[in-house]
Amino acid sequence: MQRELVSDSNSSISFINLHPRMSLVAGSYERFIWGFSLIPQNETLTLTPLFSYPSHLSLIKCVAVSASVVASGGADDTIHLYDLATAASLGSLHQHSATVTALAFYAPPSLPFPRNLLSADAEGSLSLFDADGFVHLKTLPRVHRRAVNDLALHPSGKLALSVGHDECLAMVNLVRGRRSFCCRLGKEASIVRYDSAGDRFFMAMEEKVTVHEAEDARLLFELDCQKKVLCATPAKNGLLYTGGEDRNITAWDINSGKVAYSIEGAHNARVKGIVVLTDSDAAAGGDDPYLVASASSDGVTRVWDVRMAATEKLNPVAECKTQSRLTCLAGSSLKLKRRQSGTTNSKGKDQTMED
Repeated sequence: MQRELVSDSNSSISFINLHPRMSLVAGSYERFIWGFSLIPQNETLTLTPLFSYPSHLSLIKCVAVSASVVASGGADDTIHLYDLATAASLGSLHQHSATVTALAFYAPPSLPFPRNLLSADAEGSLSLFDADGFVHLKTLPRVHRRAVNDLALHPSGKLALSVGHDECLAMVNLVRGRRSFCCRLGKEASIVRYDSAGDRFFMAMEEKVTVHEAEDARLLFELDCQKKVLCATPAKNGLLYTGGEDRNITAWDINSGKVAYSIEGAHNARVKGIVVLTDSDAAAGGDDPYLVASASSDGVTRVWDVRMAATEKLNPVAECKTQSRLTCLAGSSLKLKRRQSGTTNSKGKDQTMED
């Protein structure tokens, strides 16, 4: 069942009976944001459109999800906010005066909801928000001389990395609210990511991905992806997933720098987003993630069970086709039992990013 997102939280449609264990959110060139639910049914998975909503005035550049909170950034210089649990709009943020190019949530492990939102724009600025009410805390102007391509939050919430069109890598101290480090790369990086522990970070430059020690930025490996990398995401089991113009999904072992396995021809068009889906309860038990979702520029979103990917050719376990040209993808694991019990979110304060 697909429904339009409700803009008034007081009249929003409740999805308690349909609340998915896992959700995906995609942005598109056509300014629509798409929400998908991934629901187990008789030992199979069903990927169903949950909502679609023309949230921006122009194309959506980035999306981020944490628990049931979604943020999208677009070429209309705004950030829009949504609640997955109620399929409602939470409003918009207007601190940027240029295209919003990257978004990242900080969620402390002790809390089931995000604590902060960090955003970047095409003028090289970063903005920090308190996710409790989405109060604007600080804007850091000119972190880059030109557009910020991507940003990554350290798991501690104290640091962030950003890469920009000025061919620089910058480190931002979020406790003090200022840029603490900047170096020229000699080549423009389009993607930057921390691993789940924050011990390493990755940068994508055209068809290359470099793996670095987080402590001193020492280069460990260079991964050759043959064609331009358009998306990358790490998994907790020591793998880095990449996708792009080769239309494949490649899993790299970041300890050896070698390919663990590849899903050849995962899509018929460029892969624009990859998400590793982890069941919240399973994650607590230490199980390896085995569901990977991907989205392509022809509007197709697919989910893969990668447990047998190293030994056999995979087919998607779930698929959904839209009429949109998808630009980005994000996902979240939602605890069904917490929603059904009616537990309220009493937001405790974690001052890591505000001290």
